[in-house]
Amino acid sequence: MKILVTGAAGFIGFHVSQRLLARGDEVTGLDNLNSYYDVTLKQARIELLAASSKFRFVRAGIEEQAKVSEQFDRGSFDAVVHLAAQAGVRYSIENPRAYLAANVDGFLNILEGVREHRVGHLVFASTSSIYGLNTAMPFSEDQNTDHPVSLYAATKKANEAMAHSYAHLFGVRATGLRFFTVYGPWGRPDMALFKFTKGILADQPIPVFNEGRMIRDFTYVDDIVEGVIRVVDRPAQPDPQWSGANPKASTSSAPWRIYNIGNNQRVELMTYIHALEDSLGKKAKLQLLPMQQGDVAATEADTTALERDTGFRPRTPVEEGVRRFVSWYREYYRV
Repeated sequence: MKILVTGAAGFIGFHVSQRLLARGDEVTGLDNLNSYYDVTLKQARIELLAASSKFRFVRAGIEEQAKVSEQFDRGSFDAVVHLAAQAGVRYSIENPRAYLAANVDGFLNILEGVREHRVGHLVFASTSSIYGLNTAMPFSEDQNTDHPVSLYAATKKANEAMAHSYAHLFGVRATGLRFFTVYGPWGRPDMALFKFTKGILADQPIPVFNEGRMIRDFTYVDDIVEGVIRVVDRPAQPDPQWSGANPKASTSSAPWRIYNIGNNQRVELMTYIHALEDSLGKKAKLQLLPMQQGDVAATEADTTALERDTGFRPRTPVEEGVRRFVSWYREYYRV
């Protein structure tokens, strides 16, 4: 297939593009290479992708309407995997307008491109952060998501609603994927595993929020990618059982669907840190801190729907995933 991947220089976008290229798809990767984190890491990802003759890179932001329209005009895409976004919960508190520009205006540009060019399937990234103040775990796609605790999460909820409106009005086939705490090789430097590894190797204290009393559904990046690929090949369909009198939150009478992609396991943050210590062969110095604004204490994904519809359930143990990350980190940074 011919597929547009937005955010191709990003952590998940890079891995998804690699998998699509490996199976023979033609990939146009769009990314603005912004400086939210180390640009050289993003460039290194693109250089690896560019080794394939089936990959074409376009440097542009999704909020740049003319440039996005140009790619749809020339692309004849069979599917779009939309992973570009302004990421980061805490950064959304400091710089809220960046989130509206990229995550709302930018997403509208993608929706319009998909609509105008009748692209067969739009798969877009959502987030576990969308569950907000909800504490009923594991989180199910049919639970209420009306109480986000960060603007980042609010923009992702807006994406899901915007996609549904286009599915209803124009028949755009759209599937949203709620990712749960993704980690692994080529990860983001602003994420905990990256920061912890760097700090431990430098004998510096690592910041541990909520004094370590955090629980996360840590999901290895290869499991995320497998879920994305399987969903790409399964365009969203209307749910024949859906009823406006008793509406399900995860499906619709329109061709629109929402899935969680998580490891379906509750892992304590200290367990995650101990796995990292074991892989590094070095103990961490902990800086115990209070809960950060905009964060939540626990997440856990119910992946029943993903497994039922695609036959796939993420399974990589944290210990194995962390070991693979450490191996990559040591090789990439020569430490």
